[in-house]
Amino acid sequence: MLEATLRQQVSVPLRFGDGYATTARVMTFDGLVDGKEHLALGLGDWQRALKKSAAGGRAPLVRPHSECLTGDVFGSQRCDCGPQLREAVERIAEQGGFLLYLRQEGRGIGLYAKLDAYALQDAGLDTYEANVALGRGEDERDYTAAAQMLLALGADRIRLLSNNPDKAIQLEKSGIEVAQRVPTGVHMSAANVRYLATKASHTAHTIELPLAE
Repeated sequence: MLEATLRQQVSVPLRFGDGYATTARVMTFDGLVDGKEHLALGLGDWQRALKKSAAGGRAPLVRPHSECLTGDVFGSQRCDCGPQLREAVERIAEQGGFLLYLRQEGRGIGLYAKLDAYALQDAGLDTYEANVALGRGEDERDYTAAAQMLLALGADRIRLLSNNPDKAIQLEKSGIEVAQRVPTGVHMSAANVRYLATKASHTAHTIELPLAE
């Protein structure tokens, strides 16, 4: 795997719609394998977290978060991406670590194709079936660039904040030690119950749905 390097870093104050605020050290990179403009947000005392990990202590908390314009920006209720982003920023800021904001919309198929998939879901397909019906993979996301970013940051050992087992598998194949998998909360709405249930049943996401019994 090619080595990536830090390109630039700058402090950015963050404020969410519910009033929660913090400051992130936003970092850009050179040499990422896919050529996309992914970002790493250093949150909380991330430098101390790296030092503790290097000394054999607890690893920094890390969430690779795939860009979701509809959920992250517009507050779409069809997914849980926006609430997961908000949750992750606060949890990582409390413990020290990184949020990797990855530019791979719609499980890697892009924004327009994701909206095409939504139309197919409205016709009865589930979130994975819709992608396949469009001639795409169920999930085309690749976390090689995420691993490059972590290695460039000196975070070769992490606690992974995610419900998705594929993230851990891919990161470990790329040289990142996942010391612990930490699930996110369940962010359920009337519009995303089927979406969450499908993730849990089809791809073994660690999601416990209170209405799924």
